Amino acid sequence: MHPSRRAFVAGAGLLPLSGLLLDRMGAPARAETAGLLRRPISSSSETLPVIGIGTSRRYEVEPTPEKVAPLREAVQRFVALGGTVIDTAPSYGTAEDVLGLILSEDGLREKVFLCSKVGTPGREGGAAEIVRSFERLKTPVIDLIAVHNLIDPTANLATLRELKARGKIRYLGVTVWRDSQFPDLETLMKRETLDFIQVNYALDDRRAAERILPVAAERGMAVMVNVPFGRDRLFKAVQGRELPSWTAEFDCVSWPQFFLKYVLGHAAVTCPIPGMAKAAYVEDNLGAARGRMPDAALRTRMEALVDAL
Repeated sequence: MHPSRRAFVAGAGLLPLSGLLLDRMGAPARAETAGLLRRPISSSSETLPVIGIGTSRRYEVEPTPEKVAPLREAVQRFVALGGTVIDTAPSYGTAEDVLGLILSEDGLREKVFLCSKVGTPGREGGAAEIVRSFERLKTPVIDLIAVHNLIDPTANLATLRELKARGKIRYLGVTVWRDSQFPDLETLMKRETLDFIQVNYALDDRRAAERILPVAAERGMAVMVNVPFGRDRLFKAVQGRELPSWTAEFDCVSWPQFFLKYVLGHAAVTCPIPGMAKAAYVEDNLGAARGRMPDAALRTRMEALVDAL
């Protein structure tokens, strides 16, 4: 994570060994005392906590005990605080292997809503990649597999539907990561029946709210949000700045929570998945899943603040 994130966490008193958060009066309070906001998966009756973990980059480490240890601590803390959603992909280097090691211990797998992707074109290639994901993740069932970056969606969605019918996966979807993919994504969303989409959306990257998020709501598709911190651009923009006092109106005590609560302020969003490689980041980010969310007026104010930087 960008150095500014470490400064935010330290400044908020969110030390990895403390397990404490600061309440709005400045007094320490156990994070476990407050439940996480949950939102529904539109295609089922299931609900999910509104903050998940993304594993791109930060979980791409050598799968040795020393390298995996801080990531295991982060995942254990995440689950202990009520988190469930963890997203990965075959293209994230060793992330699937690392996650498989972590989840195979202490009964963690059964407590996690596990998501991966398929990004190889062709029926045979895509199917083979999915088989490897099951092996690397050490699990007989993956909760969600999505077509990564719209790669051969016709072939890969056909494979995913077969796996869903066999009970090997529970949900299917598609992902994108940049605005230029939105026209193709919208076309696909209107043509296909999908449980989930995953899309880039952040306080400084709001174009998804113009068409993609409304179409998801209309079509009954849950929305996962990648890069909700704008690929660390937002942290750089507010480096050294104090959090405005009016953020207390939506129970926000840190800049990471500010950015996440903005994303969650859109009713179509189900779950942003920021990268979280340390327990301290988990504690801070999950604070965005508690308390009030910004209303339309406050979200406009948040946009104006960032746009002026």
